[in-house]
Amino acid sequence: MAQSNSELIFALRETANRLADGAKYEWGHMGRCNCGHLIQTLTDMSDYEIVKCVNFQMGEWTEHAKDYCEGTGQNVDDIFLTLHSFGFSYEDVIHLENLSDKRILSRLGEGPQYLSRNDKQDVTLYLRTMADLLEEELV
Repeated sequence: MAQSNSELIFALRETANRLADGAKYEWGHMGRCNCGHLIQTLTDMSDYEIVKCVNFQMGEWTEHAKDYCEGTGQNVDDIFLTLHSFGFSYEDVIHLENLSDKRILSRLGEGPQYLSRNDKQDVTLYLRTMADLLEEELV
C-alpha cells in the first residue's frame, strides 16, 4: 500500500472532494478516470495534458503500470516518478484503477466489499477510505 504522508493524504481527499463536487469523470479516459483524477491533483496537469503524456493512447493505467520501466525517457515515466515521490507505487496505481486494495476494501465495514471501478461514488469512497487508513498510519 502507498506510503503514508500528509501530502498524499491531502491529495486523496482533495481528489475525492473534486469528484463529489461534480468533476467530469470518465473511466475510459486516461485523464478523467480514477488515476487520472489523482494525477491531476498531484501534478496540476489537465486531463488533456495527461492524455498527451501517454501519446493519446487511450488504455488503462493498469497497462502503463505493468509496462512502467524507470528511466526510459517516456513522458509517462515522469508521471510515475511523480506518483512515486508522493509514496504511490505502480501497484497502487493498479489498485486505484480497479478499486481493489484489500486493506481498503476491508475498511468498508458492513458496506460493500466490492466496488465498481467505473462508479464515481465508489471511487470517492475508495479515495476517502484510503486517506483515512494512511492518516491512521501516521499517528
